[in-house]
Amino acid sequence: MRAWMGLALPAALLAGPALAGNIDPAPAEPVVVTQAAPVFSTGDWTGFYAGGQIGYGDVDTGGAVSLGGDGGFGGLHAGYNWDLGTTVIGAELDYDVSELELDGGAGTIEDVTRIKFRAGWDSGPSLIYGTIGAANASAKIGGTDFSDTGFLAGAGLAYDLGNNWVLGGEVLYHQFDDFDSTGIDVDVTTISARMSFRF
Repeated sequence: MRAWMGLALPAALLAGPALAGNIDPAPAEPVVVTQAAPVFSTGDWTGFYAGGQIGYGDVDTGGAVSLGGDGGFGGLHAGYNWDLGTTVIGAELDYDVSELELDGGAGTIEDVTRIKFRAGWDSGPSLIYGTIGAANASAKIGGTDFSDTGFLAGAGLAYDLGNNWVLGGEVLYHQFDDFDSTGIDVDVTTISARMSFRF
């Protein structure tokens, strides 16, 4: 018994100081919260598309004759896009039958055919783009048929509705200098609503 007491006493003395004081928990490590960078998703606009458009146009002439005019139009379009990531490039052909009438019954722009090249920004479901190209317009002026080719520039927006349908809008400026050698310069600004199907 004395031997056991002899061993227990030194052990108790050694453990006593550790048990006598307050044992404070180790300070907690600070928690660092990291936020993931937002992921920017793009759509895939690559492929063929086709559809229709309707719109309104405003006409101004200069040179030999200075007149204004306006009217509606409607037609078809088809094209192809290449999606390069956040950049989309493409080419499109469109045709409109129009009733853009000059003031006083002086003449009418009857149809317009365009070839357009465009480049834009892919923001996911939306495509914002600029476009340039050439346009050929046929007109009846003073009972005589004329046609001429000029240039165009503009901008548009396309929005993917899902199920391959795309809703869009486009504003174009057309310029025809010395329209079919008549001495009349013709400027046409159009705005259109478009619906396309992607194949």
